[in-house]
Amino acid sequence: MSKLYKSAGVDLEAGYEGVRLIKKHVLNTKRLGMMGGIGSFGGMFDLSILKYKEPVLVSGTDGVGTKLMIAQLLDIHDTIGQDAVAMCVNDVLAQGAEPIFFLDYIAIGKNDPEKVAAIVKGVSDGCIKANAALIGGETAEMPDMYDPDEYDIAGFTVGVVEKDKMIDGSKVSIGDVLIGIKSSGIHSNGYSLVRKIVFKDQKLNLEEQVGPKKLKEWLIEPTKIYVRSVLEVLKKVDVHAIAHITGGGFDENIPRALNEKQGATIYENKLPKLEIFKFLEEKGNVLHREMYNVFNMGIGMIIIAKKENAQEIIDILNKNSEEAFEIGVVTNKEGIEIL
Repeated sequence: MSKLYKSAGVDLEAGYEGVRLIKKHVLNTKRLGMMGGIGSFGGMFDLSILKYKEPVLVSGTDGVGTKLMIAQLLDIHDTIGQDAVAMCVNDVLAQGAEPIFFLDYIAIGKNDPEKVAAIVKGVSDGCIKANAALIGGETAEMPDMYDPDEYDIAGFTVGVVEKDKMIDGSKVSIGDVLIGIKSSGIHSNGYSLVRKIVFKDQKLNLEEQVGPKKLKEWLIEPTKIYVRSVLEVLKKVDVHAIAHITGGGFDENIPRALNEKQGATIYENKLPKLEIFKFLEEKGNVLHREMYNVFNMGIGMIIIAKKENAQEIIDILNKNSEEAFEIGVVTNKEGIEIL
């Protein structure tokens, strides 16, 4: 053990203990193609065993933004890792790809092995939901960069899809319908505005009841992972496009799935009503239309397909424990219209 390094704020022994504690969580994510274990210089995955004919790799990386500050405030660290996984795997899923492996990066002010293990447990839980192997990662103790109780987390995933099955939005046509899949809540976007409303402007009571949950429960609720249910749809139905509703809400993310000179009309009465969004709108005095430019408004992912395939898609999603709704239509008017 380096006493000098420890005096500078880096505890190598704590790092070793953290690795020991997270091993069981890593093993829980084992899937076909996973090679080796943690501790190597690089994570390994055998793509050949999946027997794709013309595999295209689709990669994604993301963090969870200032939702981390909520986790640290509430001292709840075993769900934020799922958020990191979800933000990455849901993105590659939007191209039709099956996530196959994931890596995480945790930067922390003071290495607390139990806290690191809790964070990685959340990552492991997310990987299991996505059927992605956790094949590596990094925990960096960074005194002076972060306060002792602070940390940041980011993730990286790789997915694979047959070249002729890639989803790029090119097949989207006027009159196609939008099928929305219900979100678990705020997910991991808009938290700078959430924190402004809850902590700076209103100083709200986190124990306050907002519909079926307390406010603090809404704030920490992990992002839903849609991988297994949407992959079931892709096996059986011709899907034209998928939009993951993240930062920028409907206005930014739906157009990413469309072609030039296309837009969409969303029927507000078809959306699920999650009490947290009405609560934030009222407490923050946010313009109703602006809510759709910040939050997912109860819809975490949208599938775009022909009208005649809509009910089959909804039925498949329902059988996979998802709540899904036909929420809109593709139009020849650019932009997103909320009716």
